[in-house]
Amino acid sequence: MSGTTDVSRADATRARLLEAATGAFAEKGFHGTTTRDIATLAGMSPAALYVHHKSKEELLYLISRTGHERTLALVEAAAASSEDPVEALRRLVHDFAADHAVTHTGARIVNYELAALSPEHFAEIRAIRQRIDRALGDVVERGLATGAFDTPDPRMAGVALLSLGIDIARWYRDDGSWSPQDIGARYAEMALRIVGAG
Repeated sequence: MSGTTDVSRADATRARLLEAATGAFAEKGFHGTTTRDIATLAGMSPAALYVHHKSKEELLYLISRTGHERTLALVEAAAASSEDPVEALRRLVHDFAADHAVTHTGARIVNYELAALSPEHFAEIRAIRQRIDRALGDVVERGLATGAFDTPDPRMAGVALLSLGIDIARWYRDDGSWSPQDIGARYAEMALRIVGAG
């Protein structure tokens, strides 16, 4: 029984450190954050961080991987949600934009601290990002093939759609006048204009 307790306690400690790292990175940026900052926010000694994580960069990688995997699942589910490319793109952009508003603190770190990852970790995250790009690109290509979309440069349209959603994490505030659902709905409508939906 105590083995299970030790594991759950270790998991809870790792989760506290990840939450603290998210808060610190969001406030000070990766390079402006020290391991002492993270440990203090977690209510631990700086040495405790190294018991559970190899480095500050490993914390960034875990935050980034979790965020990117969640986004990939969301995008793939939306892309597969309808045979109609208009409806699939509407849901994909809505869900992507709304999620970037809801998770704006973590999304800011996930999208704007990539350069701080080790080359190996960056390569892994880049591969996930490429899958996200492909899922969106496939919906746009489907729309072009059926005549539902009319855009001269589908790849650029896809980059623009993802960039618009990603940037929400930079400016969104919880006390603002737009809810995540408002943003998702408006961005979905703009997305359909960008791809030239009839």
